[in-house]
Amino acid sequence: MAKQKALSTTDSGVERGARKLANWLVGLSLWDYRLVRILTLLISALLFVAVVSTPLDLEYQILFALTSFALAMLLGRLSEGRLVTLVLVVISVVASLRYMYWRITATLGFETWLDMGFGYGLLLAEIYALLVLLFSYFQSAWPLRRKPAMMPPDTGSWPSIDIYIPTYNESLSVVRQTVFAALSQDWPMDKLNIYVLDDGRREEFRSFCASVGVGYLTRPDNKHAKAGNINSALPKTHGQYIAIFDCDHVPTRSFLQVCVGWFLKDQKLAMLQTPHVFFSPDPLEKNLDVFGKVPNEGRLFYGLTQDGNDLWNATFFCGSCAVLKREPLLEVGGMAVESVTEDALTALKMNRAGYNTAYLAIPLAAGLATESLSRHIGQRIRWARGMAQIFRSHNPFLGKGLTLSQRICYASAALHFFYGLPRLVFLTAPLAYLFFGAHVFQASALMIAAYVLPHIVHAYVTGSRIQGRFRHSFWNEVYESVLAWYIMRPTLATLIAPNSATFNVTAKGGTIEKSYFDWTLSRPYIILLVLNLAGMMIGAWQVIHNMNDAGLVFTALINMAWTLHNVVICSASVAVAGEQRQIRASPRVGATLTATLHLPGGYGVACQTSDFSQDGLGVALPDSVPVQVGDQLQVSIFRDDVEGIFPATVVFVSDQRLGLRFRDLTLAQQVELSQMTFARADIWTDPWNEGEPDTPLVAGRQLGQVAMHGFKVLLRESLWAVVGGRRWRRRTPKAQEAVS
Repeated sequence: MAKQKALSTTDSGVERGARKLANWLVGLSLWDYRLVRILTLLISALLFVAVVSTPLDLEYQILFALTSFALAMLLGRLSEGRLVTLVLVVISVVASLRYMYWRITATLGFETWLDMGFGYGLLLAEIYALLVLLFSYFQSAWPLRRKPAMMPPDTGSWPSIDIYIPTYNESLSVVRQTVFAALSQDWPMDKLNIYVLDDGRREEFRSFCASVGVGYLTRPDNKHAKAGNINSALPKTHGQYIAIFDCDHVPTRSFLQVCVGWFLKDQKLAMLQTPHVFFSPDPLEKNLDVFGKVPNEGRLFYGLTQDGNDLWNATFFCGSCAVLKREPLLEVGGMAVESVTEDALTALKMNRAGYNTAYLAIPLAAGLATESLSRHIGQRIRWARGMAQIFRSHNPFLGKGLTLSQRICYASAALHFFYGLPRLVFLTAPLAYLFFGAHVFQASALMIAAYVLPHIVHAYVTGSRIQGRFRHSFWNEVYESVLAWYIMRPTLATLIAPNSATFNVTAKGGTIEKSYFDWTLSRPYIILLVLNLAGMMIGAWQVIHNMNDAGLVFTALINMAWTLHNVVICSASVAVAGEQRQIRASPRVGATLTATLHLPGGYGVACQTSDFSQDGLGVALPDSVPVQVGDQLQVSIFRDDVEGIFPATVVFVSDQRLGLRFRDLTLAQQVELSQMTFARADIWTDPWNEGEPDTPLVAGRQLGQVAMHGFKVLLRESLWAVVGGRRWRRRTPKAQEAVS
């Protein structure tokens, strides 16, 4: 008994000693010692290199692949935290670098010039894709998620603001809504000035600005396009800060209050950017009927990439929906004129000068997307040319003033637009074997699969986790494939001759009177689709012809699987060229707002809107009402306790739906209507936060349906062209301008 008691006492002493030792070790804060950090990072780096470079035979590489898949699936189910995301990124990077190390060291023993040509071409495309993948992980793995900074309660201390609305050839119907919303800003009016910068020098714009009480500025020429327009306005205005909106971007009433607080908190802040969101579908969303179902092309950049850039103080200025501080802007020479993407280069100059840039991932303005595929392509060509100019003449990796993280963020943005040639390589690479028997990999088909599948699968799984709200699986390949042919030549040409690029204005606010298929713009996709379909047939013949040789059969099947993937992507790209009719010059915004119909005789009906535009409303009724098409009435729209009453005419009637067109609104009523609709502080946040999260299987099924639609569109248009005796459509003047 005494022995047991003594042992118990000893155990208690051991426990106390262990706790003291643990507390002492914790108290040491070993990570605070630089030597400990260096040794830890060195050991980690050595282990990382060992894992990446250790050669494995087929069985052990398959075991590595299965183990990494199991670990990734387990981690994905365990937690939604950032730590798990970072671990998945590390697994993906290891798998990708293992593949690339093996690819370079074990698969390049080419025996013929044909193998060498196709093999090295594919390798360069893969190196580019890997570099973009690594940069994207760096940018997006840890978004900052900045919150608004509150303004001081004393409005007398608030700074003066100039709002610039640059315009060139857009119609007044597009510009006026932005002006009305600018007039609705919750900001002291004695500290707010609004200017329309009209490079079109149009008298109707001058008269409109005078009628609503905003400034109107012009210049004698159009030198340096939008950048020159803004620079011309700078010496004529005097606000401490400048908010810039493209003429179709309508700001909410709270825009300035939400954004400007950060400038008061951070005296080194030179620019704060907010997202670009659109209340009309872009051509891909419209023609594929995925508006509101699949995140659009720009959602990833504004939803995630910019937020990730913000962590590294590398937010890009995007030309609109942003606030800039006047002094730093003047210090860097105003808006940059050396690139057709003057906005990104201006931010780069600010960062080089030691100023901060910031991003607020809250939608505070919305605009019009490009209406047609030709305009969409033209806009992306300008972006690609501009980023190629920046990479060539203002390379982020060269020069002073940037941190390493800022250099990576800017370089990633510039390199992204060189995807044209690599994407075309990926869309044709398996045809090298199927058509010509070229061996682009000097390895067995099983070994190729064992190395390449972990690289691809982990990239998709990790990308889906990081980007799921902002980019669904596989859709990036569609977006890039639609544009690859058209941006390839301009980016490469600009890289060689950076001063050759010129600014082109993206027209907004147009209509498409009737649906049509753009044969000219779709020609590259059709050619790629036909080539890959031919490759599938040749691959099937090879499988049948070589049934006794398992190696040849498996090689053909791998190339056929890759080709089938390319068939789906090319067919989806063909579907985008089927332009859908768009007859509304003023797109409607789906929104549920509290409203009341005032019928003749003083009868009022409480209801809700289903959508609105600057010209009318869609109204959802609890019951049918005694009105007919052509009846005139008044409709109230409510914003909290504020009521706006507007005259309207009934243009559509069903049992529980009405379509109304506003009638003879005065300028004051148009401003009030903007306050009740487009300029509401909450109008764009709900759509921004909605949307289905990414599920790769669902995304794959959606893409398959789009691809089938592409086949149907192509078959229908081909039969119609033959039976109807019609020639293929020639490119319209706008399309010619867009892709030149």
